[in-house]
Amino acid sequence: MRFLTFKNTLALALLTLLPAAKIYAQNNVPVQQDPRFEELLNAKRKINASITVNDRYKIQIFYGTNDKARKALQDFKRDFKTTDGTIIFESPTYKVWVGSYKSRIEAEKNLAAMRKKYPTALIVKPNK
Repeated sequence: MRFLTFKNTLALALLTLLPAAKIYAQNNVPVQQDPRFEELLNAKRKINASITVNDRYKIQIFYGTNDKARKALQDFKRDFKTTDGTIIFESPTYKVWVGSYKSRIEAEKNLAAMRKKYPTALIVKPNK
């Protein structure tokens, strides 16, 4: 086995480091974005914050296929304009969950009004 001498080690280090001295890491490039993009991001953050799945009671008004779930959600939004709703997929069905209630009592009050149109509606509390 042959060992490099100090002279050879120094030469090898210089040959390795000299080309690297001319390489620059990154250039700062200004990014121009449409101001509407920031508005869109803020709207999405607001929507995501309002749809909480795990910590509150929900009312399930429908379960079934994707097309029928979308139709049920659309009909629900037309009838109950102030209540948010979302579609949850749990294989193999789609579920329409509406509302976001802190207590079961609050959910039951709203369930009574929703059962007039959706007789199979029930209260769910998603697992954390």
